[in-house]
Amino acid sequence: MDGARRVLVAADKFKGSLTAVEVAERVTAGLRRVVPDVLVEALPVADGGDGTVAAAVAAGFERREVRVAGPLGDEVTAAYALRGDTAVVEMAEASGLQRLPEGVLAPLTSSTYGSGELLRAALDAGARTIVFGVGGSATTDGGAGMLAALGARFLDADARPVGPGGGGLAALASADLSGLDPRLSDVELVLASDVDNPLTGPKGAPAVYGPQKGASPDDVTALDAALGHFAKVLEQTDGVGARAAEYAASPGAGAAGGIGFGAMLLGARFRPGIEVMLDVLGFAPALERAYLVITGEGSLDEQTLHGKAPAGVAAAARAAGKEVVAVCGRLALPAEVLGRAGIRRAYPLTDVEPDVAKCIADAGPILERVAESIARDFVA
Repeated sequence: MDGARRVLVAADKFKGSLTAVEVAERVTAGLRRVVPDVLVEALPVADGGDGTVAAAVAAGFERREVRVAGPLGDEVTAAYALRGDTAVVEMAEASGLQRLPEGVLAPLTSSTYGSGELLRAALDAGARTIVFGVGGSATTDGGAGMLAALGARFLDADARPVGPGGGGLAALASADLSGLDPRLSDVELVLASDVDNPLTGPKGAPAVYGPQKGASPDDVTALDAALGHFAKVLEQTDGVGARAAEYAASPGAGAAGGIGFGAMLLGARFRPGIEVMLDVLGFAPALERAYLVITGEGSLDEQTLHGKAPAGVAAAARAAGKEVVAVCGRLALPAEVLGRAGIRRAYPLTDVEPDVAKCIADAGPILERVAESIARDFVA
């Protein structure tokens, strides 16, 4: 079988139904039911949010596990990925919403301390380049917890450490970053995110993402003020100064409850998450080998067009002159919009099974049937 029949499956997870690896497995099974000898290359992808470590492991990175603090301070087992001296760290592994006890939301007190511990573990493992994927967070603390885990000190007027989470920052009187892990200055830290929000304001982390984490309107107001105060105190801090205001207003500072801001204080460079991950996962050579690319995610909608994995895959594939189709649970974009994004056609599970609940429950078998249709339309 020559490369003219090679299909590349580069899809993200179907959140709540299938991991990105499972999506690739199901699509492959469906394709081969119609064209048994088709060559399929699977490259599960992620955009920096939850699932990023799993995508790196599927691409050949080693999974490493470490015990760290969860968002409420309880110990959890979190993973990062390592290959050579490159690490992929996913903040949601330590500080994500999935780390909260069921039914518990703590928008004012959830901390990113465990994310800092994950970064420290990557440093301990010898990483010189760290891709820091941020998204899916339970937190809105501006990265203060992460910085504290790496050696920073945040004190109240009585010289005691402030409380955890964004709420605790309202009492911040002084900051000291002189104790940050010195190894950070020798590491390339890449902030991988699919959002470009600033730290505060109407488009900032508390206003846009706080409600998803359980923040009431009063909580949003309090968190926005606390993060603004955090940035102001850092403006008066040795080694930071005016850069704090610059970072706070930068695209990506508001990512994952403001952890983007904290990462910038560590010297991180912001890049769209899917671009970073495609580089790290070796997408370009896989794309060169393929004639058809199948991408997708749980819901193809307006958010997809703003830095989500399928849009990044489609843009890269279109630039290389490759045909792209997409699979999804539900489709909320018209054909012309898909076309402008570089997607020839989308195949939603709801075309096979209109009942959304059944689509979620039986996503795997239904996706195989969808893949059979793709095989008939584009491969056979």
